[in-house]
Amino acid sequence: METLERFKRDAAERALALVEPGMLLGLGSGSTARHFIAGLGERLASGTLQRILAVPSSRESAAQAAALGIPLTELPATGLDLAVDGMDEITPALDVIKGLGGALTREKVVASSARRFVLIGDDRKRVARLGERSPVPVEVVAFGLRRTRALLEGLGARAALRGGDAEPFVTDNGNRILDLTFPAGFAPAELAAALAELPGVVEHGLFLGMVERAFLAGEGGVTEMTSERP
Repeated sequence: METLERFKRDAAERALALVEPGMLLGLGSGSTARHFIAGLGERLASGTLQRILAVPSSRESAAQAAALGIPLTELPATGLDLAVDGMDEITPALDVIKGLGGALTREKVVASSARRFVLIGDDRKRVARLGERSPVPVEVVAFGLRRTRALLEGLGARAALRGGDAEPFVTDNGNRILDLTFPAGFAPAELAAALAELPGVVEHGLFLGMVERAFLAGEGGVTEMTSERP
């Protein structure tokens, strides 16, 4: 576990090198993003960085940032300079599954608002195709949950309510999460389009064509992956 945390810190350090004074930043959520937020707080405290404003993607990230003295603001209509977050899976094309931490909707709002979206993580997150190890999280409204679940299963998925029926996980937005697994596999772009059409679905954890670059750390150091899209 100590080695894994070191990898996350190493990846976070590479992303921190992209932060410049005066930037408006999007802060991700989860165990890897916490290292980025911690490093950002250290640089502000030491004076290495100045005039930073940040938009957190979860209550957890907001609490950590506030405790470190990182100035926070609401997401402006003009968007963000840079957003940095972790991921659950990433392909060579930089398509990603996110949301195992439960903050996928706010994370996607923040990521899509940034001129540059950068991911950090460890080498375990590499996959040849999405869905190899991670389910596809889908945030749904509580009203009509059984119907929404049936519609999702109609897409060929097994839909598991996160936390179970007795104590379901509740997102920062007051919604539920259904984790989808596809025994027969899935086409990411087609699935994303289908999910966007379903009533009751708030957002999904497929982040496709959004990432500029990713820093993945392992025993051999930090590897930078860049998007080949124009």
